[in-house]
Amino acid sequence: MIRLAVRALILNEGRLLVVNAYPGSESDLWCAPGGGADPHASLPENLVREIHEETGLKVEVGDPALVNEFHDPVRGFHQVDVYFRCRLVAGTLDDGWRDPEGIVDRRRFVTREELAGLRHKPDSLAEAAFAPHGGLFYDALELLVR
Repeated sequence: MIRLAVRALILNEGRLLVVNAYPGSESDLWCAPGGGADPHASLPENLVREIHEETGLKVEVGDPALVNEFHDPVRGFHQVDVYFRCRLVAGTLDDGWRDPEGIVDRRRFVTREELAGLRHKPDSLAEAAFAPHGGLFYDALELLVR
C-alpha cells in the first residue's frame, strides 16, 4: 500500500522552514513540515492541520510544487509526498511550542546555503523550494533514510 503525505514549502524572508522529526538527537535529518493525509479531508486541509501541529504556525496553501516518492523495499514501505507552496499568515516560531504527537521537536528557517549544509530529504528540496519561477517538480523513488 502507498501512504500519502503532504508537506509545505514555506519561505519567509528568503528562508525555508524545515523541521526535524526525530526526538532528541536520534537523527540529524531535516525535512519540510507536514505528514500523513487523513481520509475525507482535502490535501490542503490536511496540510494546514499538520503545519499547525508541528510548528504552531498558520498558513495559506498554494499550488503544488513537488511530488516526491520514497521507499524502503526491505520493509515494504512506499510513501508519496505532495509538497505545496505555502504562505505564512500568522504566528512565529516558538521554542516552547510542543507538537501534540511528539514527533517534531526542532524547527527553523534556513537559507538555501544553510540547507546545503544540513542533511535533508528529499534531494530536490532546495530546487523546488527556491525555484525562481515556480513550476512543478517530480522526484522518483528515493530510498528512505533516518
